[in-house]
Amino acid sequence: STLRIPVMPPSCHPCVAMEPLWLLLALSLLSPWGCAGGSCPPRCVCASNLLSCSQANLSAVPAPLPRFTAVLDLSHNNVTRLRADWAPARLPHLHALLLSHNGLAFVSTEAFAHVPRLRHLDLSSNRLRTLDENLFSDLGELEVLLLYNNEISTVDRTAFENLGRLRKLYLGQNRIARFPLELLREGSRLPQLALLDLSANRLRAVPAGELQALPAWLRDRLYLHNNPLACDCPLFQLLDRGRRRHLSAVEDFQDELRCVLPGTTVLVKILELAGKQPLNCSKAQEAVLEAHLGDSVTLGCDSRWQGVRSRHWVTPGGERVLGDGGNGSVVLLANGSLQLRALRPEDAGTYSCWVAGPLLNETLYVELLVHNFTLHGPHDTLNTAYTTLVGCILSVVLVLIYLYLTPCRCCCCRGAEKPPAPRDDSINSSVLSTTPNHAGGTGEPCGSHAAPGAGTGQNGRFKGGGTPPLPPRQGPKAQRKVSDPDSVSSVFSDTPIVV
Repeated sequence: STLRIPVMPPSCHPCVAMEPLWLLLALSLLSPWGCAGGSCPPRCVCASNLLSCSQANLSAVPAPLPRFTAVLDLSHNNVTRLRADWAPARLPHLHALLLSHNGLAFVSTEAFAHVPRLRHLDLSSNRLRTLDENLFSDLGELEVLLLYNNEISTVDRTAFENLGRLRKLYLGQNRIARFPLELLREGSRLPQLALLDLSANRLRAVPAGELQALPAWLRDRLYLHNNPLACDCPLFQLLDRGRRRHLSAVEDFQDELRCVLPGTTVLVKILELAGKQPLNCSKAQEAVLEAHLGDSVTLGCDSRWQGVRSRHWVTPGGERVLGDGGNGSVVLLANGSLQLRALRPEDAGTYSCWVAGPLLNETLYVELLVHNFTLHGPHDTLNTAYTTLVGCILSVVLVLIYLYLTPCRCCCCRGAEKPPAPRDDSINSSVLSTTPNHAGGTGEPCGSHAAPGAGTGQNGRFKGGGTPPLPPRQGPKAQRKVSDPDSVSSVFSDTPIVV
């Protein structure tokens, strides 16, 4: 017994008969290069949404371009001018445009109006000389811009405005002589910029102080090698800190980081300037922060890894800080910094910040010096040692005033005082004698009471008054002198001094 299954003739199943034709038609409609999407331009290779016209000896951008093109490669051609109408229709899906090695010398300021979604733009190895005002302002989503190996000497300060998502900017191997600080300065810096290549240009100076204040993750990708920089110590210290932090822009190009010695044309390695003439630069100091008792300070964890979230601090006492510590005097902030409040003497020491990076771990050290006096507003409290010194000096001055600037001996003050003996017969000729009286001058209160027998005193000054000499005595003690009651001997002893 054989089981037989009836088979319908093809004419009874028109849909089955037409199935291969409908399948081919559907595939052609779904294909990006079908009739609905346009055809692949001549001398180009098309694959899905990729359009490659490299090395096709083109002098202009081929037209029309399919609307769904995502990557357009026009490198190694002869497209010398990029006009505003090179893309007459909007290309909303285009995210990569490659125009390197074209001899490109002109780019219209409206050339990128129809490609707002562009994220990668390669204009390297061309003949561009200037970057005009707002040249790339239409590319709000651009992330990578390659402009190296051109002839650029002029960069307008607004050429890179509105590039809020730009992460990498390559300007190496050009003729740039002015450092574009507006790209890095706080307030105008591109917010996402993580790499700036300025190597092999004509830079003679860089703002070392402002560059040192940049985050380490940005200095890690700031390339300055192969520039004729002028040697100075701030530049050396900037790069020396980068070498000790193992920043790749310094560590990977130590031999290419050279500068010109003052007054010469000699190129020397910047990192070898320490202790050498004529600059004799000193080594860069590690992070040191000074504060006073009761102050609040913030210790920054300047890691070379961008966007790190896993980090912790270790205090000088070995305590690990993950959040609020103690009574709230130690606080770990959201950005990884450590805030210390109401500083005490025991807070001084070296703090370490441990960072877990994507490739390697990193440890940063910050030394905190706490001075043992406080600050009150704009006026500083004097140091104890300084106060003691000032007090000693004032005491000495007062003693000298008391000893040497005695009041005038006048009748109204010392009427019954015995007149002093002549200066040449008294111990007043000593250096320790008192200051001569101010007698004999016009308007002096004691001038009218000077004794007739007044003579010349110490240093030739006139001294009014004096004790007349006694008649000479006979015998062995004939040479005894009358002691001066104002002399030093009258202060320390009642026995006359025998000369």
